[in-house]
Amino acid sequence: MALCTDVVCDMTGITLANVDDVQAGIKEIQRARIKVRFVTHDNPQTAKAIAMECGILASDRSDASEVIFEGEAFRQLSDSQREDLAEKILVMRLSTPDDKLLLVQALRKREKVVAVTGSVISDAGALQEADIGLAIGEQATEVVKESSDIIILDGNFATVAKGFKWGRSMHEKVLRVMQQQLTANIVAVTINCLAAVYYGHIPLNAVQFVWVNVIIFGLGPLVLATEYPAERLMDEPPIDRGQPLIKYIRWKRLLIQVLYQIIALLVINFQGGSLLKNYTRDHATKVKNTMIFNTFVICQISIEFGVRKTGILDHPLKWITANSVFLGIVGIILVIQFIIIEFLGKAFFIVRLDWKEWQFSLTLGIVELFFALLLFVKHLTQRNHH
Repeated sequence: MALCTDVVCDMTGITLANVDDVQAGIKEIQRARIKVRFVTHDNPQTAKAIAMECGILASDRSDASEVIFEGEAFRQLSDSQREDLAEKILVMRLSTPDDKLLLVQALRKREKVVAVTGSVISDAGALQEADIGLAIGEQATEVVKESSDIIILDGNFATVAKGFKWGRSMHEKVLRVMQQQLTANIVAVTINCLAAVYYGHIPLNAVQFVWVNVIIFGLGPLVLATEYPAERLMDEPPIDRGQPLIKYIRWKRLLIQVLYQIIALLVINFQGGSLLKNYTRDHATKVKNTMIFNTFVICQISIEFGVRKTGILDHPLKWITANSVFLGIVGIILVIQFIIIEFLGKAFFIVRLDWKEWQFSLTLGIVELFFALLLFVKHLTQRNHH
């Protein structure tokens, strides 16, 4: 639903008892720069009145011939004419289910991502043709439910608007996880390549990276699943379906995080010997590699704090403590990391660390956290100024 550009509805099944809720839902969808198009079999006067009351049609455009169109006239147009007109129509009156289907087809041919609402059997064709089929209300027929992608049980148009917000939120969350995975991969490959060339061995092995992936793909999605969608998402335009996900990655932020982690781990890798003078050369190498692994893991956990964005500017302290699930997951991850370092060294090809070495790793990880938060706050501030 993050890509949706148009909603074609007929208000059948929509709860009109509270017109304010319908108006609020439509206003919220329009705020997200999604066009709401009203298709109805009602006569011109009734169709116009409903559209104006719900906020689909503004009073200053109520007489525009291209904004309000009749189903029969639309049906008689050629395919190219329908495509040209479809983007302008806000109300189609005296229409049939076939007219609704033709409108959906015309919009999709213009690369629009179309959501369609429906509740009766005659809507099945349009629901199947649409990118997103929305069955409205529990009273919707079984055929309609099977033809739809989502069922709006309460029949409230405001719920449809919430669906678009959650859809955009999920798209953003997928991007965050993908960006974090890309960051971890670039850092790990770079460190291992440089270490292999210089020392002939790699500090981060496959078993360790499996654990890192568990953090990213386990902790990351769980954290994001507990976050409610940000209101700002409804102020942004729909996602362009023709663009790859990678286009929406924030490369500047990714580059800064990658550079910091690489520099931090390289300092340990190439200067670790001077920090571990009391150890034998062989043991110092093992401790150094363990510190690289430990710091790398803590940096990934720190990035998760940057992933949680909602409310950071309004209530910073509440932002840290509000999500108990997130804090619990972070606590569990840190405990497991401690157990891995202190008790599972053979399985991960590492050795125990003393408190100073732990302190060093935690410090580098906390600095990564400040980088992540600083970059996001800067991004929010710049966007608010625009």
